[in-house]
Amino acid sequence: MDTIKIKTTQNVEVEYPIASIGDRILAYLIDSVVLGGWILVCFFAIAFLVSSSPGNTVLTVILGVIAAIPFLFYHPICEIFLNGQSIGKRAKDIKVIKLNGQSPSVGDYLLRWLLRILDITFYGLVAIVTIAVNGKGQRLGDLAAGTCVIRTTAVKRRNPFQVKLEEDYVIVFPEVSVLSDKDMALIRKLLAKAIEHKNEVLLTRIATRAKEVMGVQPDITDREFLKTVIKDYHHLTANMEV
Repeated sequence: MDTIKIKTTQNVEVEYPIASIGDRILAYLIDSVVLGGWILVCFFAIAFLVSSSPGNTVLTVILGVIAAIPFLFYHPICEIFLNGQSIGKRAKDIKVIKLNGQSPSVGDYLLRWLLRILDITFYGLVAIVTIAVNGKGQRLGDLAAGTCVIRTTAVKRRNPFQVKLEEDYVIVFPEVSVLSDKDMALIRKLLAKAIEHKNEVLLTRIATRAKEVMGVQPDITDREFLKTVIKDYHHLTANMEV
């Protein structure tokens, strides 16, 4: 499952699954059914009203325009008023978001809509190819507007450094008391990133800095040292709260 990380305006990083091509096609088909239903309703309504007032060309034109506006502007209208979703997108739990973490503007939605003409060229092949090769689930309209389509449920990662309290645990490095909650949060975050990307240089830098602050020179690997520091700090602060 491909994912994308978005940093919100509150500077919080959230990871979302990218909407698959299949989800987007199904959402498009649902929207097509909705639009088809609208056309049928408008057709019978106009036919009824025209039959009631035969020869009234002005009425026919007005009704045609009223019927055409929601049809032509269906996607931008829905996305503007339904927070980045059309009826089809809502049914498939996907939505449009900005890559920079801000809310898409009216202009962004309109730009996506205008470029839809190119995206649906060759029965949507242009959009499918662009989404497949882009890596961020973006069609041409998304690339121009700086948006992408994601699944609405954020990815929940298991905390790789979750620590369980042990009654008889002996703190290895009492010097962890000089660290703050902010320091520990940063160590956890950077260590997780170093392990995820197999970045031994970053791991060494984290350990070196922690050793300098704590004033220790342990005879264990940097990875084991940092894991022990996290465990020690958890137990130390838990005992303080008690």
